[in-house]
Amino acid sequence: MQGRLSPLIDGKTQAFPWKNWQDEFSLGSDIGIELMEWTLDQDRLYDNPLMTKSGRSRIVELCQKNDITINSLTGDCFMQSPFWKATSSERDKLHNDFIEVIQACSDLGITIVILPLVDNGSLENKNQEDQLVPFLLSHEDFFSHLKVKIIFESDLPPYELANFMSKFESDVFGVNYDIGNSAALGFLPKQEFIAYGQYVLNVHVKDRLRKGVTVPLGEGNADFESVFTNLAKFNYQGNYILQTARASNNDHAGKLNQYFEMCKDWVTDYGS
Repeated sequence: MQGRLSPLIDGKTQAFPWKNWQDEFSLGSDIGIELMEWTLDQDRLYDNPLMTKSGRSRIVELCQKNDITINSLTGDCFMQSPFWKATSSERDKLHNDFIEVIQACSDLGITIVILPLVDNGSLENKNQEDQLVPFLLSHEDFFSHLKVKIIFESDLPPYELANFMSKFESDVFGVNYDIGNSAALGFLPKQEFIAYGQYVLNVHVKDRLRKGVTVPLGEGNADFESVFTNLAKFNYQGNYILQTARASNNDHAGKLNQYFEMCKDWVTDYGS
């Protein structure tokens, strides 16, 4: 996850690393990272390199130089300013922001956009769902034409999420499975994958305490054996994004490298 190789910004675990975003390419390459998930905040949205032609050119240059691919984006901007909760006067602008982000992602070759329905973006009532679902379905052909999939990260219980996904029959839509968030909510991986495993298109690897915060991998309530075993049962072939706890000693590259090795071991041990 972009930002995990940079110093914390205002104590936030995750934020776009304005001062260090270019450095993260070489830092990641040095420890064998070949994949990065872009992060996008609502603050200074249109200043983000992703959202400018010159910025995208620089991103492509850095990707080629460091053998790193970016094919997914975590849309924190949508969670920070969810159009499905906005007033009618704000909603048109946020709709336009959403479309502009999808277009920029397509221009860069990003094929997965994560729409977080958690925290400030969590669906709280039917009215919010009625603002979200029709808008997305009305733009299904647009997403398909640009070859961009919209995938949901959600705090809904397994069978409620499966019911929500049944509204989206096209393979343009899917689920981002966040290991740590599921552990914090007390969900059981086996039940989750029975309910909606066929929709999982991206995985965030992290650990959290039950009803608590993100902690180093292996120190929380995530059942990694069950998660990776169930992913293998569904023949999951997608990405594993390290959205992990930050280093307490500021050696973020060293800590990320440790997590990288742990994740590879789980894929090998439980994914066969």
